[in-house]
Amino acid sequence: MAAPVAAAAGRSAVLACSPALRGMDAVSFRVPASFPRQRASFPSIRVQRIPKRFQVSCSAKQETIEKVCEIVKGQLALPEDSTVTGETKFVDLGADSLDTVEIVMGLEEAFQISVDESSAQEIQTVGDAAALIDKLITEKDA
Repeated sequence: MAAPVAAAAGRSAVLACSPALRGMDAVSFRVPASFPRQRASFPSIRVQRIPKRFQVSCSAKQETIEKVCEIVKGQLALPEDSTVTGETKFVDLGADSLDTVEIVMGLEEAFQISVDESSAQEIQTVGDAAALIDKLITEKDA
């Protein structure tokens, strides 16, 4: 674990700890710096969550998302009444790594594209797959 770092800011010092604390991204402590003419006081602790990543909206075309949803339903043999959207994660549908490979193969065949292995490993949702497909089709047509 990295050592804490203290930095003086005006009349108080800020002590930042390593983000290795369970469930927290960052913790900061405000501790009054001790100057000869000041009285001792209790430190105040301020805990705030810092997002690990930004939420990115799906940039895929709606028609691509709908087609991917149908292919995923078919590959996983889901009932027709099951709900699959752009935000649906493959693991939430019960897909394991082999199912995901089969889904990617089905998408490659349906859209006449080729998905490299590194890109295929990053696909976690239907929207991810649709966005990648739109990107690959655009690159292919260019």
